[in-house]
Amino acid sequence: MNSATSSDLPYLDAFPAASREAWRTAVDKVLKGADFEKKLVGRSADGIRIEPLYEAASGERAFRAEAGRWHVVARVDHPQAEEARRLALAELEGGADMLTIAFAGARAARGYGLVADDVATLDSALDGVMLDLIRLRLDPAPQGRVNALMLAALIEKRGHAPGELSVEFGFDPIGVLASHGSLAAPWPEVGRRLAVVIAALKQRGFKGPFVTVDTRPYHEAGATEAQELGAALATALAYLRALEAQGLSLQEARDAIAFTLVADTDEFMTVAKFRAARLLWNRVQQACGLEPKPATIHAETAWRSLTRRDPWVNLLRGTVAAFSAGVGGADSLTVQSFTAALGLPDLFARRVARNTQLILLEESNLWRVADPAAGAGGFEALTQALCEQGWSRFQDIERERSDDLQGVLAALANGHVQQGIARERAASAKAIATRRVPITGTSEFPNIRENAVSVLEIAPVEKAASPQPGSTAERNPGEIVKAFIAGARRPEALIPPSQRLRVEALPAHRLAEPFEALRDKADALPQRPVVFLATLGSIADFTARAGFARNLFEAGGFSAPGSDGFAQNGATDLDALVGAFRSSGAKLACLCGSDTAYAEEGAAAAEALAKAGATVWLAGRPSESEAALNKAGVSSFIFMGCDVVETLDRALAIAAA
Repeated sequence: MNSATSSDLPYLDAFPAASREAWRTAVDKVLKGADFEKKLVGRSADGIRIEPLYEAASGERAFRAEAGRWHVVARVDHPQAEEARRLALAELEGGADMLTIAFAGARAARGYGLVADDVATLDSALDGVMLDLIRLRLDPAPQGRVNALMLAALIEKRGHAPGELSVEFGFDPIGVLASHGSLAAPWPEVGRRLAVVIAALKQRGFKGPFVTVDTRPYHEAGATEAQELGAALATALAYLRALEAQGLSLQEARDAIAFTLVADTDEFMTVAKFRAARLLWNRVQQACGLEPKPATIHAETAWRSLTRRDPWVNLLRGTVAAFSAGVGGADSLTVQSFTAALGLPDLFARRVARNTQLILLEESNLWRVADPAAGAGGFEALTQALCEQGWSRFQDIERERSDDLQGVLAALANGHVQQGIARERAASAKAIATRRVPITGTSEFPNIRENAVSVLEIAPVEKAASPQPGSTAERNPGEIVKAFIAGARRPEALIPPSQRLRVEALPAHRLAEPFEALRDKADALPQRPVVFLATLGSIADFTARAGFARNLFEAGGFSAPGSDGFAQNGATDLDALVGAFRSSGAKLACLCGSDTAYAEEGAAAAEALAKAGATVWLAGRPSESEAALNKAGVSSFIFMGCDVVETLDRALAIAAA
């Protein structure tokens, strides 16, 4: 049988090639005159236009230094060395191949973190961990220099060749300044110390990278993707300047730097952000006269997207973020445990976080394609737009000058960075409060009967937020390492407080916090608050608005039991309605029905409920009957786009009265 050709199949002519014009014509028919821009074109937080349709496109590529699997990272963050060891070994046995040591005082430790003030304690925490078979990284912390040197001393104590190990030392004094608000010395002295300790570690054979440009403080404070990229570039440039001023070549300074970026729940913007970060770093290197070298990028799923309520939904958030980081080209990845916002995660939560990555790697095989987004018009367009926006934010920061500071240091010192992020944080808070940006399980589809999840029963650690001097000699890092190996401690000169660099610290927020505060307030009442849904008309008349009202009130911790309504012979039985209200024990009643029902029966129902002692609200926007409804007793309206946080706060005040 001969194979058919296109000429043998004339019916194929009935399916002409698709075109954008034909698509737009079909869309306009569906829109029926509605505004295309308003209905189908979105905008990112940076104002980047997000089209509903993109054509295939090509763009500049910036690949990872090492092709293949990204590294599955687990955190060592239990305060007690023995428990930290037990958890770390379980992580490695379960598939992790890289450990992040989060010492107490590190912002990423969230009030916990390993308490290790000497090499012996650190050795106990890593007992059984074969340092030459895994990778290590340190989370940036105020006492980061001491932490790094302890780890270096431990490596030498165990007899490992430093050059054969992979260690990211996590020095990030600018990130510490942004997150904690202070440094232990003026910036020139901090830069000198940074260069000296890097030189000492390099002399002993460590390869680095030594510096981590950590954007988590900016993201947790509310930064957009472009703001995060701009801060990253400006911070990296500040480190290049500082290290070059201390005698390192630009190439040595560049090789000392790695990046930590946040993977959020917006898949498209996260993938584009990681791709843009590599391109932008290449551009900075080119501007410095260097042959571009691939950036080392560690990813961590977003702290600000985690919720304390219905935390199981965090599993979905972590999966989307991990997928996005993998597709975007992260070299290593930490997935936040789904219970992290509630306390220190237990073995189960850590296992699920780890397995999220392993499934993406082993079953989905995401690592087998170097740049899966290549050629996709949407990703290419967003990557290019973020490159432009990120570079603009970078230049904006670089223009700042304050006293003897420039760039990101000046922008932090004079509040430029904080003010810019605060504006975005306020806009985000408004979108969250009005549920224009919904949070599943918290502001939308809340679960007021959720079961408790378990975390490790250990209290947060009290740890100073600024470096504690007095441990070792500052001016001779070679002696510092030797002193740690010997377990010796020698005092160092103190910098007077008046000479230390201080700025306004960036806050760490989770998006769900306003709604969680409402739920906490509801839980503090003697019994769960109740709202009575006063339904008008038939089930078909009130179902949509009753469902909307129930969803809204449950987001504040209210119980909003439903009913089949109170219609009798086509009209609402007001006696039955009032009787049901009195039996409910509620203080607040919300009318739910159609616009027609409100016009015909709303005023009478509101008046009857008000006489029975109810505070009466109505589900729906105020209309031409608003005056009559207000006169009858309706004191507030709930509707799509209202400030739900403010509304629920008033509702809880009524319930508590």
